Amino acid sequence: MIAKYRDLIVSLACRLMVPFMFLFGFYVTMFGHYGPGGGFQGGTIMASGVILLRLSLGRQATIKKFPLELGHIVGVIGLLIYSATGLISILAGGEYLNYAYLPIPGMSGAERQHLGILFVEIGVALGVFGVLLSIFDSLTKEG
Repeated sequence: MIAKYRDLIVSLACRLMVPFMFLFGFYVTMFGHYGPGGGFQGGTIMASGVILLRLSLGRQATIKKFPLELGHIVGVIGLLIYSATGLISILAGGEYLNYAYLPIPGMSGAERQHLGILFVEIGVALGVFGVLLSIFDSLTKEG
């Protein structure tokens, strides 16, 4: 069982750090198709924020904001976004994850590839976030 860490300074520091961790994880995910970073790194940073809250505030306090089912749900949503991007490319006449074939009207092939990479990065970030959170919750469950 994860009990609350009984130090005011640690609890306050964690509460202050976690929003910035989420913001940085979101930035790393969005910047992933321009340079270093991407979905895996961003999802890991965001999951570590929730894990830090669970370790510092205790499981019961964080279940209100981040329920135990959240990891499974977000992981499945990420997998669906990733796979739907590839399947839509196939249905539009291209290969799996060939973003140039995404049926987005009014965009050139390069713009569609740019947007397709962003969809995949978001799917990977959500998938990694969900899986890491589910693994942590499974390893620390009671009973």
